Amino acid sequence: MKYDSVIFDLDGTLLDTLEDLCDSVNFALRSFDMPERSLGEVRGFVGNGIGKLIKRSVPDGCSEELCNEVLDTFKAYYKDHSRDKTKPYEGIVSLLQRLKAEGTRTAIVSNKADFAVQEIVPVYFSGLIDVAVGELSGVPRKPCPDMVHLAMERLSSGRAVYVGDSEVDVQTAKNAGLDGVFVTWGFREREVLEGEGAKFIVDSANELWEVLS
Repeated sequence: MKYDSVIFDLDGTLLDTLEDLCDSVNFALRSFDMPERSLGEVRGFVGNGIGKLIKRSVPDGCSEELCNEVLDTFKAYYKDHSRDKTKPYEGIVSLLQRLKAEGTRTAIVSNKADFAVQEIVPVYFSGLIDVAVGELSGVPRKPCPDMVHLAMERLSSGRAVYVGDSEVDVQTAKNAGLDGVFVTWGFREREVLEGEGAKFIVDSANELWEVLS
């Protein structure tokens, strides 16, 4: 293997979470008589944490106080509905199993709230992920490299690679000083990744395996 550890983004990379996120956003918006958002709009809003997701979803001019109330409603609903439609992307579980068989350490670094990361990861990837880090108080979110460095420290990683699906992930890999591999099945189109300067872009889990091995 080229690397002793692989650090993955979660939403849009390992898990297709878009519908549950969209449903939760729209529940929160409906609760405050705000216009709902389409799946495509929510796809474009994700990537920088749930706080940014809600700020992008509420109408322009929404006060910070009201925005925080919408966010709290979103969190409460998503906590109970984060697994309604969410599923791993095709080939991902097999990929993680192959990495484990090779002795490669794995981590997840996500801008999703840490409580959600810790609840979701064992459900879909039990025994396959060594370290999982979600959004934590006092730790800057991606694309800052801090969360990635925290994961690497917990992994005792020497040579790591970062895998993601968005412009935030391309920037994160650069900021962390890591090789990056970026997938086209997630929340951003190939053109967006190329525009950010991504060098390695893959279209399937098998292609990802070939790059990592």
